[in-house]
Amino acid sequence: MPTMTAAQRREQARVEYDAFIKGCPTNQLLDRLSDKWVSLVVAALSTGPMRYSDLSRKIAGVSPKMLTQTLRTLERDGILTRAVTPSVPVRVDYELSALGRSLAGLLTAVKAWAETHIEEVHEARERYDTSTD
Repeated sequence: MPTMTAAQRREQARVEYDAFIKGCPTNQLLDRLSDKWVSLVVAALSTGPMRYSDLSRKIAGVSPKMLTQTLRTLERDGILTRAVTPSVPVRVDYELSALGRSLAGLLTAVKAWAETHIEEVHEARERYDTSTD
């Protein structure tokens, strides 16, 4: 087996989608999926379709601009679908796609883990902060 240069190894890794490589598309996707608004939108939609206003009320602290950006990005990535119903006013519903539903279990599990273990994290932070002062 011939020896590969570092550049050749990087190129091969790019072809194989290695998320540890900064330029890899999977690295960029992980960056997007680790955004808290993405996690919360996907978790909210895991219970079924929702309108923009419902999402806005459910996800405390999200600005209209950030919610709109997050929804557009998730639609572009194929994670959710947007259905427009002509009415007065126009009705827009968001729903997870099949791809989004496959992701929802993971992100809702992370959300549940955070809710379950937040007290332990707070205690660890306090211990760390008092030991480093």
